[in-house]
Amino acid sequence: MSLFRGSMRTHINGHKELSEHADIITLVPEKVAIPLYFGTEMNPQILVQPGDEVKAGTKIAQFNSRFVVPIYSSVSGKVETVEDRLHQSLKKVKHVVISNDKKYTKEENPVLDYKTATREELVDFMMNAGIVGCGGAGFPAYVKYKDVKDVENLIINAVECEPYITSDYKVMENDFDLVLTGIKAMKKMSDAKKVLIAIKKTHPELIQSVSEKLKNEKDIECISVPDVYPIGWERTLVYQLTKKRYDKLPLEVGCIVNNATTAYMFAKALTTGEPIVSRMLTVSGDAVKKPCNVIAPVGSSAHDVIEACGGYTTDDVVVCFGGPMMGTTITTDDVCVERQNNAITVLKKVAIDEVACLRCGSCSDHCPSGLQPVRIVQANKLKDMARLEKLDVSKCIECGMCTYVCPSKIAVTENVRRAKRAYQMSKAKK
Repeated sequence: MSLFRGSMRTHINGHKELSEHADIITLVPEKVAIPLYFGTEMNPQILVQPGDEVKAGTKIAQFNSRFVVPIYSSVSGKVETVEDRLHQSLKKVKHVVISNDKKYTKEENPVLDYKTATREELVDFMMNAGIVGCGGAGFPAYVKYKDVKDVENLIINAVECEPYITSDYKVMENDFDLVLTGIKAMKKMSDAKKVLIAIKKTHPELIQSVSEKLKNEKDIECISVPDVYPIGWERTLVYQLTKKRYDKLPLEVGCIVNNATTAYMFAKALTTGEPIVSRMLTVSGDAVKKPCNVIAPVGSSAHDVIEACGGYTTDDVVVCFGGPMMGTTITTDDVCVERQNNAITVLKKVAIDEVACLRCGSCSDHCPSGLQPVRIVQANKLKDMARLEKLDVSKCIECGMCTYVCPSKIAVTENVRRAKRAYQMSKAKK
């Protein structure tokens, strides 16, 4: 880590105006291809086979090794195939392909009243409903609540610090009552003393609306945070709200952090029995005709989602799931939507003229993890794994900040990512 830290964050033009006031589109695809993938795991127990009839909310697969992670059908119809397809990870992964009968007949899954349920019942319900973090990570949400004690703050992250993305904003704006139900259930699960709902100050109308609805709520508060990147990262947000730093998990400083849409999805499951079968996705950027937010069934192709927004403005584009800073660039728009996806960003491909490193230190000053990217890249060139360990390369969150601030236009983040992978592979071999 740097001995003397710089700002570790910066203002980035959010381009939120492109989508935040546009109408929401509901996508009805002809078929969906639901990826059977979780983290690095690709071999769940598959519960359906070609020819089976399924409903929206039918369990089609489940991971059981490290964590219990069920996967549900997002539409009603017939299972066509279980086949290998390209995944967002750029690996070939099994997908369950289902033809959509467009009736959206719902499976009758159980519901639960959070007011009368025990903490343990709520945790089990969250696990069996397959609720994952909806801010992009996709980590099983129930794990955060399994063995908790001394929780001071439950932090609801509605910051959306990545450029272009407004999906959490639209969920909060359209159905805050349901979000609040999920928040109250999470508060009970965590036994937190306070709930802090963090919203970026660039959304004053939403902050005012949410604050108004919380007037009679005890120990739940809406807090405005600065318009800087990456204020939505757990460590940055926890420090912003509590002035505390931690080593591995927010729980070390008495905090649990969950995304606002995760609270919404949890509430939906509690009140209707519906698991995460569709996602509010922001489709934005300078290469899509009509930037907006789209409600898309899980397993919809990026192609179908983008077509619903008018298609591309040019042939030479870069498409990524997520935002332009931390998103995953895909090589074909046949890749499908997953539960954790909050955006598809479509940008014009621009040639970048890279020059030699100026040794200016901007990458180190702005790194939210307090790392020294230039030294990390140098150590990787020398294949010095011991040095990479000392430089804490594993703490890189691949936020894109170092590339963004680099005056030489060097792809610093990609170089650090390679160093991180090299170190992890070296450690695994040992």
